[in-house]
Order: sequence, then C-alpha cells, then structure tokens
Amino acid sequence: MSVLHITKDTFEQEVMASDKPVLLDFYATWCGPCKMIAPILDEIAAEREDIKVCKINVDEEPELANAYKVVSIPTLFVIKDGQVVNQSLGAKPKPQILEML
Repeated sequence: MSVLHITKDTFEQEVMASDKPVLLDFYATWCGPCKMIAPILDEIAAEREDIKVCKINVDEEPELANAYKVVSIPTLFVIKDGQVVNQSLGAKPKPQILEML
C-alpha cells in the first residue's frame, strides 16, 4: 500500500476509524528531516500490509497539527483503535520507526 495523504476531511475515516494501526507523519515540504524519513515511510508502506502509513502536511492542515499539539516536525504517531499508543519526535532510522509499531 502507498502512503496516504490525509486532510481534515479524510482524517476521521482513514485514521480514527481505521481497522489497522496507523503510522501518522506530521511533516512539511520544506523540512529537511521530513525529507530524510519520507523514503523510509514509503518503504514501510510498501512492505507492511498490516498497517496504514499516513502523512499530514502541517502547513495545509494546521487544525490537525494543533489538535495533536505538534510543535516540531517530523512528529510520528501510532494510532490504534482511534487512540495514540506511541509517538516520536524527529527523524529516526527505519528500525526505530518499526519499533514504534
């Protein structure tokens, strides 16, 4: 599965109501560390059928960033059954991202 780009209109259905755990990346196009982990997230999305990998652009969706108190990017969340079960701030190598799941 490929990475899904989430907006406030698709957030509830794709993230909160997901039947799979969601790895959610808050990012911005101008963010260097965000660009560093983007290919890793693409790999994870392609390799793992048991999860969803989603991205939210903080510049385009400030309401969602504020709702999750995102003050620095990239910020990764793992959401299961509509609840945040893990989170991480900053760029991480693939093994550390996978450990979050």
